[in-house]
Parts: sequence; C-alpha cells; structure tokens
Amino acid sequence: MKCGLCCDHAGYLLKEEIKRLLTAKGYECVDFGTHSEERADYPDFAHLLGRAIDAGELSMGIAVCGSGNGISMALNKHQKVRAALCWSEELAALAKAHNNANVLSLPARFISFEEAERIVNTFLSTPFEGGRHEARVKKIALD
Repeated sequence: MKCGLCCDHAGYLLKEEIKRLLTAKGYECVDFGTHSEERADYPDFAHLLGRAIDAGELSMGIAVCGSGNGISMALNKHQKVRAALCWSEELAALAKAHNNANVLSLPARFISFEEAERIVNTFLSTPFEGGRHEARVKKIALD
C-alpha cells in the first residue's frame, strides 16, 4: 500500500517520524516534502499530494503543518481529496468511518509523536461504514 506525505517546516519532524512508522508497517511512502525545517509554504506541498490523489496515483495521504488547518484547506481544494484535521483518535475514527477521509491532517504543534502514532494507527485501521454516510460523501466534491 502507498501513502503520500506532505508537510511544511513546522510539520517536518513529525512527518519524518510518521514516515518511519509507516515504513515499519510495510507502507511505501511517497514524500512530497518539505525536506527540512527551513521555512516553507504548506500549499506548495499540499498541492503536490492533492494532484497525485486527483490523478489516481495515490488513494491516501498524511499531511502535517503547525496547526493542521492550512494544509487541510489547501488539500481540500482538490476534487478527490477529503482531508480531515484530527488531533485525537476519536476524530480520526469518525473521519474515516463517517466521511471516508483519504487524507489525515495533523497539527504538529499541538500533539506529541505518541499521540500522532495512535491517531495514524486509528486512521489506517478504521473502515468506512458506507450506508447512510455514502450519499453524504458523494455530495462533497463539486463536479
């Protein structure tokens, strides 16, 4: 399974830890950057991940910035992206189960790596419930 990753400078260290976690779980990581803690603008990297999902090259991703907000906003401009900002396991489970989120956005300045690890594991292991949620999810993208 492949997972796209992207971040800005504030999310770089957490993204690197998540990349190690995913690799240990057998995921192939496609890292769209940034690749250092040097100041960088989150849209530049979010749009690379978003385009890959829109093109069908990837089906999922994890994005990290300081608050998680900016990178989520940029990602959600892409028609096939459903990025969800999650700072708890419960939010990650609901984002997948009810909204079929395909990108997990994390707030690097507000969670520890241990919390991020639990959130990522929950996101990866929670299935979409479908059913009553399916019709709502289909209404998200503007065609």
